[in-house]
Amino acid sequence: MKPLAFVLCLAALPCSASEDIADQYPASVLYSKPVEVIPGVFSAIGATAPPTYENAGHNNNLSFIVTNEGVVVINSGASYALAEALHAEIKAITDQPVKLVFNENGQGHAMLGNSYWATLGVDIVAHIDAAHEFEEYGDRSLQAVQNRVKEKADKTDVVLPTTTFDGTYAVTLGGIDIEARFLGPAHSPGDIVVWLPQKSLVISGDMAFHERLLPIFDHTMTADWITTWNDAFEPLQATYVIPGHGHPTNMDQVRRYTHDYLVYLRGKIGDHLDADGDLAEAYYVDQSPYAHLDTFEELATKNAGRVYEQMEFE
Repeated sequence: MKPLAFVLCLAALPCSASEDIADQYPASVLYSKPVEVIPGVFSAIGATAPPTYENAGHNNNLSFIVTNEGVVVINSGASYALAEALHAEIKAITDQPVKLVFNENGQGHAMLGNSYWATLGVDIVAHIDAAHEFEEYGDRSLQAVQNRVKEKADKTDVVLPTTTFDGTYAVTLGGIDIEARFLGPAHSPGDIVVWLPQKSLVISGDMAFHERLLPIFDHTMTADWITTWNDAFEPLQATYVIPGHGHPTNMDQVRRYTHDYLVYLRGKIGDHLDADGDLAEAYYVDQSPYAHLDTFEELATKNAGRVYEQMEFE
């Protein structure tokens, strides 16, 4: 039997998001207590709101895989305290040690918790481009989290991954094949997914969104993201998806709110360009089909402007 929370998230509509809830798990610095998505695979679901003092910067998913030969963690979290709190939850579930930590990309909420795992001598693995991103911008990420969560960022420092890879980094623990894969350009440099082929489950990181509007950064090449999705992510045919943000779900949901959103927005901006529209007007192209998503108000106009700037020169 699948856990009830996960079954509900496989419904046709997105799970109720949590933008207005300051903290679902007051007993811990974690925003929410880890849930078992399928047997042996857990995730502490972060807030779908932007990072705040109240949610301690836990606004992404911190996942882990428990085997009889050790535990693999996906994302170290936005601080030493978050990584330490996740480890406390792991130790309440299993006596197996954490053998490996994957950083899904070079953003602060994926890597700043490395400062905790490094004290335990755990191997920390990331794509080479993500490691370069964190090396260049990690101090900025650290300053941002210190300003935002104050004393909750104590002991947090910039600690780079101990191991980097380019294409695929695969391990087998307790008979479970665990494959960290770089599928191609997507949301940010060095984005990876963690694929469990025997379980047909993908921990997608920021390849896939569904409860909050995805952000498009200056370096997010939307045409490339669509290509990576079609050529490498969709062919996984995953039954279960743990996204970078929001509750576990399925491929239909993340396709609808990631791939289809990117195609939709590029179509709207393309029509706007064909009509000789300018940047100022581009910010307000119709994105109403996605207005129910968390962070829509914060991101929609920015996304439209960045796609306009990209497509103007394609």
